[in-house]
Amino acid sequence: MSNANTIINFGKELTIEQAVRLTLAVPENIMYWVGEPGIGKSSAMALFEDILGDAYNYAYIDCANLDLGDVAIPVPDLKAGVTRYLPNSRFKLNEGKPVVIMLDEYPKAPKPVQNMLHPLFEARKRRLGDSFLPEGSIVFITGNHASDGVGDSLLGHTLGRLTKIYIGKFIEIWMQWAADNGVDGAVMAWVDEYPHCFASYRDGDQDDNPYIYNPRKMQSAYVSPRSLVRASNIVKSRDKFDSDTLIAALSGTIGEAAARDMQAYIEFQDQLPKREQIMKDPKGTSIPKDAGACSVLVYNMIQSVDKESINHYMEYVERMEPEWQSTFCISIAKSSKKQSVAFSSAKFANWVQANEDIL
Repeated sequence: MSNANTIINFGKELTIEQAVRLTLAVPENIMYWVGEPGIGKSSAMALFEDILGDAYNYAYIDCANLDLGDVAIPVPDLKAGVTRYLPNSRFKLNEGKPVVIMLDEYPKAPKPVQNMLHPLFEARKRRLGDSFLPEGSIVFITGNHASDGVGDSLLGHTLGRLTKIYIGKFIEIWMQWAADNGVDGAVMAWVDEYPHCFASYRDGDQDDNPYIYNPRKMQSAYVSPRSLVRASNIVKSRDKFDSDTLIAALSGTIGEAAARDMQAYIEFQDQLPKREQIMKDPKGTSIPKDAGACSVLVYNMIQSVDKESINHYMEYVERMEPEWQSTFCISIAKSSKKQSVAFSSAKFANWVQANEDIL
């Protein structure tokens, strides 16, 4: 007999980008994105904007914080002898363009607010109050797993109008995003060394994982894609406060276990050669002996590489062990923001030619 608490997921978890592409490909359906807290669902609007551009308006709606008057209000039409419901300007229905509406945390909204938003889920004429959505508009909602224990609740007649898809955490995708978006090198190096920080409590056998969100434990902080970015903000500002403050702030952001384990990587960073040293003397600047220090250094270089430094960095990296060469070169080759820098360098091209079996 199966354990009643065992979570069996017969569906595949999607990345944020896959979910965006699916939502765009099937706009007739209302997609219901479900995932653990902190995995980046709320960041999806930036991808919609990248794909659709100025042809659309974009309305991010934080449903859990809405009251009825934040959705639409009755306005008397004395001439017609009726009242009409006018939608709030946050939905951007009065500007003529089609709109992408993200109903974030819809299952946590008060039931009256859910009811008022419900006409947005109709198969044909989607409306809010008495206003119909412009042709081509897209609506989707986000929420958490019921097992996450954060108060998500939908009735059957609502679920019957939705296509539920599951959003997962993917360490490779987050690392690439982190390289493109300025996440601190020490944080990236720690994640690379502790990949189980991206595990899910729903995977099973994770009760001893001290880093992840787990609704069966009392937690004030845990590791997630979102909290790692906040941890990076703290690490970058560590010169403004002492080490006790640093650990306290990190503990309150990613949990004490992760904060203590990340501390060593932060200490490595403060002992590493500076960018200016590598730029001035790439063949003579010392290379760290400790693997953790090498990891932090390489991820720092991934963050800071540009057309001015690429050739100097390549001369330095080629003196390191093959695994660090590969980490540096593969990361910048795959980065949407670093690719042009990488392939503008003859030294990088020579490395690729000599190591094409790795790429």
